[in-house]
Amino acid sequence: MLKKFSDAQTVDIFKDEKDGKLREVGNQAVWSLSSCKPGFGVDQLREDSNETYWQSDGPQPHTVSIQFRRKTAIQDVCLYADYKSDESYTPNRLSIRAGNHANDLCEVEQVELSEPTGWVCIPLKDVHDKPIRTFMIQIAVLSNHQNGRDTHIRRIKIRSPINYGDVPYPNTNTSALKNLVYTVR
Repeated sequence: MLKKFSDAQTVDIFKDEKDGKLREVGNQAVWSLSSCKPGFGVDQLREDSNETYWQSDGPQPHTVSIQFRRKTAIQDVCLYADYKSDESYTPNRLSIRAGNHANDLCEVEQVELSEPTGWVCIPLKDVHDKPIRTFMIQIAVLSNHQNGRDTHIRRIKIRSPINYGDVPYPNTNTSALKNLVYTVR
């Protein structure tokens, strides 16, 4: 099913990270691109700056592949796009795929972006409404705004939930965690 995201979506992706609910796990993966212009590759995509970006260089679909060393729970994929700066380079339709390796990827979500400016978070849930667990995520840009050929994506974050059952990760301040610590002693 196609999900539509409008440019009116405002997301504070750092709130859940600060609250200890989610963590960015992209640094635990190997990233690869279907193509890129020199100086506009993975390093620019992963920088903590909205001014740099990945620019594809070749036929569509343009893909970003993120492969983890171990099966990882993925809550959502967040990407930063800026239609006002990038116009026809801005992604319009994306396919998010997951699997064990590049040869068995299955589409998890397909989204349509309408002139996005800012962060767009795409939740990835299994049939039980829980975060998916996977070795590999692939983001495929199927089309751009104004029928553009190459694409710009300024940042991508892959976020994972921080919890073990009902007990939160130690950087949260809840009584359940305090009770667990006293029980262990």
